[in-house]
Amino acid sequence: MSISVLPDQQSDLNKKKQIEHMFDEIAPKYDFLNRFMSLRIDVLWRKKVIRLLKPFQPKHILDVATGTADLAIALQALHPEKIIGLDLSEQMLSIGRVKVNDKQLHPLIELVKGDSENLPFPDNSFDAVTVAFGVRNFENLEQGLQEIKRVLKPGGQFIILEFSKVKIFPFKQFFGFYFRYITPRLGRFISHSSKAYSYLTNSVAVFPEGKEMCVILQQQGFKKTQCHTLSLGIASIYHSEK
Repeated sequence: MSISVLPDQQSDLNKKKQIEHMFDEIAPKYDFLNRFMSLRIDVLWRKKVIRLLKPFQPKHILDVATGTADLAIALQALHPEKIIGLDLSEQMLSIGRVKVNDKQLHPLIELVKGDSENLPFPDNSFDAVTVAFGVRNFENLEQGLQEIKRVLKPGGQFIILEFSKVKIFPFKQFFGFYFRYITPRLGRFISHSSKAYSYLTNSVAVFPEGKEMCVILQQQGFKKTQCHTLSLGIASIYHSEK
């Protein structure tokens, strides 16, 4: 499945290249915008990911679409032996490496540039794989999911943290207005990117969620798939097993 929403519908570049360029552009303001526009709720969401993984005590973890390494850094709380964060954007990774070094977490956490749909790791390499706000950006969703399944060990845990859509009245109307009209304007003003935060709202609007996403995961061979709704449905966690 290729999700048709692109950062720039007029560009000749494929989605993968557009995503890379977009995140390179907004990297310097990315962390500030995340905290500012989410009121730091995104920090609580990542803690929920940690709580879900804790019973499994994963030793080798891959964080796909790691960005500036927020989730990779949070995963240290599980006391693994190794965390690898992978992302397309070198500028996002550069900021992540500064954060990792500042916290003296190297070599526990290693950040590498790479493609989520062609992971540079052997089969059955990781006890857990996480993706926070990244699956929407896969050029081909099924191919990305298959690659993640390939590098997971049998019985390995797979967690997706992704935006979804609020369905409860009147919060649906409030968050719909905020996400559709306020988020793109704030993002454009602060990041000076005319496309990034419009792409965010448009991609969330069309991306599969809830039961539909669970079915996709099951069709790709993942088991025990569960969906955990967060903050009235602003985001969801999908937890599966290989």
